[in-house]
Formats: sequence, structure tokens, C-alpha cells
Amino acid sequence: MKFLQKLGKALMLPVACLPICGILMGIGYALCPATMQGGDITGIGNQIGFFLVKAGGALIDNMALLFVIGVGVGMADKHDGTGGLAALASWLMITNLLSTAVVTTIMPSIAKNADATLAFDKISNPFIGILAGVIGSMCYNKFKDTKLPDWLSFFSGKRCVAIIAGVVSIIVSVVLLFVWPVVFTALITVGQSIAKMGAVGAGIYAFLNRLLIPTGLHHALNNVFWFDTIGLGDLTHFWAGETSKNVSWSLGMYMSGFFPCMMFGIPGAALAMIQCAKPAKKKIAIGLVASAAVCSFVCGVTEPFEFGFMFLAPGLYVIYALLYGIFTIITVALGFRAGFSFSAGATDLLFSSTLPAAQKTVLIIPLGIAAFVVFYLVFYFAITKFNLKTPGREDEEADFAEVDKNAKLANNDFTAIAAAVLEGLGGKENVESLDNCITRLRLEVKDGTLVNEKKIKAAGVAGVMRPSQTAVQVIIGTKVQFVADEMAKMLK
Repeated sequence: MKFLQKLGKALMLPVACLPICGILMGIGYALCPATMQGGDITGIGNQIGFFLVKAGGALIDNMALLFVIGVGVGMADKHDGTGGLAALASWLMITNLLSTAVVTTIMPSIAKNADATLAFDKISNPFIGILAGVIGSMCYNKFKDTKLPDWLSFFSGKRCVAIIAGVVSIIVSVVLLFVWPVVFTALITVGQSIAKMGAVGAGIYAFLNRLLIPTGLHHALNNVFWFDTIGLGDLTHFWAGETSKNVSWSLGMYMSGFFPCMMFGIPGAALAMIQCAKPAKKKIAIGLVASAAVCSFVCGVTEPFEFGFMFLAPGLYVIYALLYGIFTIITVALGFRAGFSFSAGATDLLFSSTLPAAQKTVLIIPLGIAAFVVFYLVFYFAITKFNLKTPGREDEEADFAEVDKNAKLANNDFTAIAAAVLEGLGGKENVESLDNCITRLRLEVKDGTLVNEKKIKAAGVAGVMRPSQTAVQVIIGTKVQFVADEMAKMLK
């Protein structure tokens, strides 16, 4: 669990890049529907809309790459950029080795299997991005101080990290070469079974769709229900202007349930998260979660919200996926039908409501209100009842004393303060690692007996805490970053 929470924290930086992109895409689609539906891009309004869509898509479409760098740097000791470089090397290695062109050359039999080929077509996904980030950061943490023989000394230390990450990635690629298509094909088989279960099947699909988002394997199910993998093609038939009379199922049933959840459920859950955030980080939570909610409502881009908590509180994410399943069953049963060509946001609802297959779209109002209330109540109860680590409630906040909020340095000579604290820690030779949170220096020392708390306090800091024999936390206040930067220079 500690590993998952560390991973979740590392994802916060790349996730923070996504909401504005989703909003730009939503505005762009509103100005230029032809971008979504096809057709000519004419007139200044359409051109601006097209430009905004492409601007937002630049990051949304490359979200996996953002995760590579974010996890690689965020989980590396001292957040060293070398971890990000190693992660990038891992990503390039895995995605190239497992690209369809390479795989079908090595194993020609795969080219004859449409499901297996599709699996490798979707290999550049957030899961592989996160995996590459973990490989890069772990290789950095393990091998950053590696000393090689004199004839290889150029590659000693940090210079060998990316090389080792590449070797590890080759091994991982070999494993995925056999595992990935098996899992992908199995999910397609599951999808074929679900398709025979009507509204309940649609609910199960929606549940699994959300549940599989972190792995990228949701593409397997999407291809079963949205496209013509087994003769369904809910999305393609809907936008082709057909109706349920033209197909063997209720057209739109595998898309409709996402609308109340994405447009209203996520804002409700976001409000619960904001209200449950620690006072000291409520503004940070608002900035991250509220913008993600707007992004979801406007154009149905949910990843900024989902990746913001799925690793911090995996149990809550399962509940979140379950709510999708429940609301999809209700939505399908009530006869609401809408479709999307991008995602289930207000933009797609507006465009799809004029198509022949659209039915009872006015029901989005009561369904949306219900989704907002239910998501809010469930999230609020779960977060408070089980003390879940959603944005603004991470573990590091739990041990913040009241003094942290108002902590102030005796002066602003950050260099002198850093030097005095370092001396109190037993000198730079005794410091194993340095990090900081919002108000504290967080250090690991080699020998805890060398730490002199009186000397550290004499530097003008607000306090000192000793969570363990080798762990030291120095309470600085909101200017902690400046002291940390000066100390980092001294530790080199």
C-alpha cells in the first residue's frame, strides 16, 4: 500500500497537466463540431476550435508519456531527473519491441490473430507508461552509486542507470510478449459473454471499463462493444444514423450510462474530496480536483480525476467503478440513449441528441442529479469512514502538527540555516537522503546518535521530530523549499 501511495503522489504532477487540456478540447469541439464529426474546417470560429482541440490533444493523446517522466522522476530518490531519463529509455524500449510491426516480424503467427494484433496496437498506454516510470525510478534508486571497473568507469554512477533500465525493459518486454495478448484476448472473450446479458451486461461492461483504465486493457472490451469486433459496433452504428431497428440490440446502450457518471457523478465525487481535504491543502485539492471535474463535465475526459486518486485509494476506485455499473443498468433500463464519438461529456451529448438513435435525452437531468448526490454521499462516507488518502489527505499530512501551519524561520538567511541544520545532523557525511514536503525537511541519516536536536533548533527552525532512529523531520514552514535547495547544494 505504501508503494501505491508513493506512486499516486508521483502521478500528481503529470495529472495536474491534464485538466486544462481537456477543457481546451471541450471548448474546441463546441466551436468546431466538424473536428469530431468530420467535415470541412471553414471560418474563423471553426479554425480556432480546431486549433484548441489539437492544443489540448497534444497532452491528452500523449498522457502515457507524461506518466513515464512523472513517475520516473517522482519515485526516484531526491526526485533526480536521471530517473526520468531512465524511464524514458524503458518506455522507448518496451513500446518499440512490442510494436505490432516488430512483434509480427518475430512471431509471424500473431499477424493471423486479429485479437493479438489489436493487443499490440494498444501497447502505448498509461499502464506501460507507469510501468516504464517504475522501472526507471527503481533502477535509479538501486544503481545510482554503482562503481564499475576502471575501463568502464565512464559509465559508473548515474550514467549506468538508463543502460540498466534498458536491459530490464528487454526482459519485461519478453514477458509481456506472451502475457499481454493472452490477457487481452481473454477480456474480449469475457466481453462476448457480457454482450448476451442485456442491461445487466451493459452495467458489467461499464464496471470493467473503469476498473481496467489503469492497465490500458479496457481497450479490449471497448473494441467488443463500441466497434465491430464481434458484430456489435454500438458506437459506429449510432453515429451512422441508424436506430435499434437496424441492429439486434438497443442501440446506444453501451455508451449511455457513462453520461450521468462523467457529467455529474465525477463533480459530486470531486466535491466530496474537496470537503474531505485537510485544511492546509484544501486549495491544492480544489485546484486539482475541481478542474478535473470541469474537464469531465465538458468533454468527458476523466483521467485527470481518476489518476488523481486510483493509486492513493485503490479501494475507493473499485467503488467508483461499481457506481458506473449501477448507473449504467439504471440508465439503460429507463430508456435514456445517447452516444459519443469522443467521450461522454456535455459536448458529445449535445451533438448526439439530434441523431435518430437518441432517446429520452431529457432524462439526463434527473439521472445527473441522482448521480451527483450518490457519488457525493458514497465518496464522502468512504473517505471519512476509512480515512482514505484522496488528494489533500495523503499520509504526509497525517503527522503535520498544528505548529507546521504557522511555522516561521527566525530569519531568511537560508544558506546559514541549512548549514546549521546540516551541522546538527552530524555533517553531510551522515546524511543518507534529503527530501521535503509542504512544511518539513525529511531526512534519513546513517547514524542517529550523531543528531543534535539542540543545534538544529538553534538554527531558528520551528521544531524537530524523530519518527525513527534514522529518520529526522525538521519543521521549517512554507519556506522549506528554499532551505532544502541550499542544503542539497551542500550535500553534493
